[in-house]
Amino acid sequence: MISIAGGGLAGLSLGIGLRQRGIPVTIHESGTYPRHRVCGEFISGVTPATLRSLGIADLFASARSQITSSWYVRQRLIARQDLPTPALGLSRHCLDESLRERFESLGGVLQSPSRLSCLPQEGLVWSTGRRPAKSPWIGLKCHVEGLTMAEDLEMHLGHGAYVGLARVENNVTNVCGLFRIRREIGSSNTLLDYLAASGLENLAERLRSADVRPGSFSAVAGFQLGWQKNPADLFAIGDSLAMIPPFTGNGMSMAFESAETALDPLQVYAQGCTAWSEAVRTTKKRLVRRFAARLFLARSLHPFLTSSLGQAFFATSAHTGLLPFRACFQLLR
Repeated sequence: MISIAGGGLAGLSLGIGLRQRGIPVTIHESGTYPRHRVCGEFISGVTPATLRSLGIADLFASARSQITSSWYVRQRLIARQDLPTPALGLSRHCLDESLRERFESLGGVLQSPSRLSCLPQEGLVWSTGRRPAKSPWIGLKCHVEGLTMAEDLEMHLGHGAYVGLARVENNVTNVCGLFRIRREIGSSNTLLDYLAASGLENLAERLRSADVRPGSFSAVAGFQLGWQKNPADLFAIGDSLAMIPPFTGNGMSMAFESAETALDPLQVYAQGCTAWSEAVRTTKKRLVRRFAARLFLARSLHPFLTSSLGQAFFATSAHTGLLPFRACFQLLR
């Protein structure tokens, strides 16, 4: 029996993969479904082979194919690029619910709402998302309808902020941003207030003229980017393992990839062929090998995209044609 704490992308997809291999699985999820979450809803980097190995490839049939992109610095267009590899746009509201239904249809047990203590124990996989930590950042997200977009993906860099607009299913646009917390805004945490405070007034005005989907606004704070601080013997995947800066558009893909990486070691353990400690050690080693390079590069680039000097350098590089967009895109995946 495998228990998974957290029924997000990593937890549910791992549960589905294990059930397809005949392994009993119980997922403990503190929230309910369907739900909106702060997420770019931009799936880039995961391969069809990974989705097939998890048994979830068909769940992306309604995803929006995303090919074109544009980048803006302080409301000025600096680059238009076709993505080297098309991405998928699919809302968490839709995807989490589809994954839940698939997991339960395969005989998986979902206990919701249910919360476990973060104590390493045999047979427990930790996949609850971010580790609470002091942080200067806040993530804000909403869905809008009636928003005109020239490209499938827009990235806007502002003062201490970046915001991604991505088309998802049913002609809806997901607006998701990472902002340096501003005490002067107070506790409202409204996306429009943060856009204006970050010098993105034009984007704020565009959103005012669109229709925000009721109930889609969400916020998250208290997190650290990069590798998460976990007990050495905790079996962690997804954001519980590491959070890549959101500008990469690789967070959702890493959730699926970490679930795939955990499948074989957990199967070997469930079949009684190895000790739990060995399953933990093997999985950690493989996860570090899979993610270390992209996490290092993402953490190195993150300050450039949120500081005035870095954004100026980014804009100049794009204007002169020296920005290695395609190379960075591939290295972050």
